[in-house]
Amino acid sequence: MKETPRVIAVEILNRIEETGAFAEPLLDAFLSRFPANLPDRRLLTNVVYGALRMRGCIDWVIGQLYRGNPMDMETELKNILRAGLYQIMFTDRIPGFAIVDEAVKAAKRLHPAGSGLVNAILRNAIRKREEIVYPSREDDPSLYISVVHSHPLWLVKKWMEMFGIDRTMALCAANNEIPPLTLRVNRWKTTRDEVIEKMHRDGFNVRPTEFSPDGVILSNPVIPLKEIPYYQTGWISVQDEASQLIAHLVAPEAEMAILDVCAGVGRKTTHLAEIMGNQGNIIALDISSHKVEALRDAAKKSGITIVDTMVGDATRDLGSIFREKFDRVLVDAPCSGLGTLRRNPEIKWRISPEDIKNLASLQKCLLSSAATCVKEGGTLVYSTCTVMPEENENVIEDFLGHHEYFRRMQPPDTISGRMIDDKGFFRTDPHHHGTDGFFAAVLNRERNKIN
Repeated sequence: MKETPRVIAVEILNRIEETGAFAEPLLDAFLSRFPANLPDRRLLTNVVYGALRMRGCIDWVIGQLYRGNPMDMETELKNILRAGLYQIMFTDRIPGFAIVDEAVKAAKRLHPAGSGLVNAILRNAIRKREEIVYPSREDDPSLYISVVHSHPLWLVKKWMEMFGIDRTMALCAANNEIPPLTLRVNRWKTTRDEVIEKMHRDGFNVRPTEFSPDGVILSNPVIPLKEIPYYQTGWISVQDEASQLIAHLVAPEAEMAILDVCAGVGRKTTHLAEIMGNQGNIIALDISSHKVEALRDAAKKSGITIVDTMVGDATRDLGSIFREKFDRVLVDAPCSGLGTLRRNPEIKWRISPEDIKNLASLQKCLLSSAATCVKEGGTLVYSTCTVMPEENENVIEDFLGHHEYFRRMQPPDTISGRMIDDKGFFRTDPHHHGTDGFFAAVLNRERNKIN
C-alpha cells in the first residue's frame, strides 16, 4: 500500500505520544517525501496539528461512540480514529465517506484487527453527529471548556482561578488557532522594507508585524519555506513576534559584552548580534551540544561573527568564570512552553503540575547563577514562553527577595505599552496580541557588590 499522508499522520501521532517527540521536526522529516505535492503536504500538516489541537474534544467523542473503555484502546488504533474524526468534525473539504474509506485503509495497513471498529465509529460519527452530548457550560464550565476547547481539565481549572471563565475560554480558543508564519528579518544583512519589497515582487504575500520592528508575516506560501531564496541566504528566519521582542527588551548596543545563558539554537542570540551591528561580543551558552552546533550554523548563515559558544550547565556557579563581566545577561529560561500551544499543541497533553513545579526550581537556579555575571549598572533579562505565574512573576519575586542589588525596571520605550502590565512585566498572549504567550522581566543591578 502506498504511504499516504493519512498513514504518515498516524505514524507521527504515534511517535509523539510514545516517545515524547515534537510534531515540527517529525513533520519536517516526513514532508520531504512529498517535495512537489503541495496538497499532500498541507493535508499531512493539517491532520497532525489538528488532531493534536483538538485531541481532548475528539477523545470525548470517541468515548460517546465506543462501547468499551477508550483508555484501554491501543495508541495506534486511537490515533487512526483521532485523525479521521478530526477531519470529520473540523474540516469540510473532503466528503465524509472518503475520510472513512482512507481511515479504514490506514487501519488495514497499521492495525488490521481494528479496521472494522474504525469503520463503525467513523460512520457513527457522521450519522450521529447531532446526537453527541457535550458538557454543559452552565452546569460544569471547566469541563465544558476542557472538552469543547480541548485542553486538559487540570489546566483549565488552573487558568479559571487565574483569569476567570471568559478569559480562559478566549485563551483556549486562541491556542487552537493556526498561528501565522512569522519571520524575522536579518537587519545586519538587509532591512524589513527591502525584504517586503523583494518578496512582493516575487509573488509572496507578506506584511509587517504590528509590534516587532524586525518581523514580517508570510501568508499562504506557495513553496516550502526552506526553498525561499531569502531564507537560504540568511535574510529571514522563523521566529514568533513576541519572541523577537525579547532581544529588544535586552536593549543591546554596539561594543557591549552580552551573555546569553540558555541560548538554544540561537534565535535570540543572532537577533542580539544583528541589533548590535555585529560589533561587540556575545557569549552563548547552552547545556546541549547539538543546540550549540545549530547555533553556530545559524550565526554563520546570518553573517554574524561576534558570537562565541560554550556548552555547559548554567545552574552551576557562572560567577566563577564570568563574575561581573557583562553589560547585559539574558536568561531565556527552559519552561513549560504553555504560551506556545498554537505551535506546539502536544505540550498540553504531556505537561503536569509537577513538571511546572520542577521547572520553577530550575529557573530560580538559573537566574541566581546568571545574576553573578552582571556588571554594576548592567541589565539582567529573564524571559519565558509560558503564561504560568509559578514560572514567571513568582520566580522574579523570589529572586528579588534574595538579591537586594537588583531592582525591577520598566521595559524600553520601544516596547508597546499594550504588552506591559501594571507591575512593569512584559506579557503577551495569543488572544490579545496574536502572538505566542511570553513573559519577561527587566532587572537592573544597582550596587557594586554581589553576595
